[in-house]
Amino acid sequence: MTGIIILAAGSSSRLGTAKQALLYRGQTLLQRAIQSALAADCDTVAVVLGANAEALQLTIVDESVHVFLNDGWEEGMASSIRCGINELQKTAPQLTSIVLMLCDQPYVDASIINQLIQKASPNKIVASAYNGTIGPPAFFDHSFFPQLLSLSGHEGAKKIMLDHPDAVIEIPFPLGAIDIDTMADYDQLSN
Repeated sequence: MTGIIILAAGSSSRLGTAKQALLYRGQTLLQRAIQSALAADCDTVAVVLGANAEALQLTIVDESVHVFLNDGWEEGMASSIRCGINELQKTAPQLTSIVLMLCDQPYVDASIINQLIQKASPNKIVASAYNGTIGPPAFFDHSFFPQLLSLSGHEGAKKIMLDHPDAVIEIPFPLGAIDIDTMADYDQLSN
């Protein structure tokens, strides 16, 4: 059973406003991420919220996703990964793999997520490749859950990918390089 965890708990400090709520093509970035996840070939979808949780939750009330609140979001991305996996395992104990995705990559769609899932195999990580590196969205077999759960601070799942290069299968996703961290990024996206 594969679950998708959308990490959306950050405060968007570099941007100055909640990036999850930025509009792109008539939807917020978070709504776009949720739609992509729900359209993919997975069994369950979860969103991890933290900063601005109340306002963001109002934008996803009608979606068939699990919403988890990460009270420790200020620690960094690792706390959201831990929260997402721990809570999703309670909701779906038969979980055998996850796809971690962010809400600030506007070009992630169901097709990319499905490619990650289709390339999956036991004890492997399937990562998106762009700009000469690897990153999210990324698929993790359950054998990597303990390592994901041991991340701390601002460490993201990329640390595990880099620690296990022989376990990583890459999927080309050039548009994955586009993410929204600053107003300049958003302005460029909007033009």
